[in-house]
Amino acid sequence: MESWQFMPVEMQKNVVVERLRENGCRVTRQREILIDIILQGECTSCKEIYILASREDPGIGLATVYRMVRALEEIGAIRRKNAYRIYDQEQEYMEV
Repeated sequence: MESWQFMPVEMQKNVVVERLRENGCRVTRQREILIDIILQGECTSCKEIYILASREDPGIGLATVYRMVRALEEIGAIRRKNAYRIYDQEQEYMEV
């Protein structure tokens, strides 16, 4: 299987969404917005993710961001280092 970091963003999103569903997580439009934001760049905090997400959907709350980040960490999709990024379990996480 191809490494996540080399997959097109839409394929990365599909893999993450599928893993969330397998873990019993309902993937709502708000959660998709959060996944898209994390895939687009390097957010250094939940607050930064929240600010970007609330521009797209003012109904997104900070608690939703924290829950989503925790869910992504639980399925191994992201790791918290200096930024939130989609993490490829098949290839070691590299800090640039």
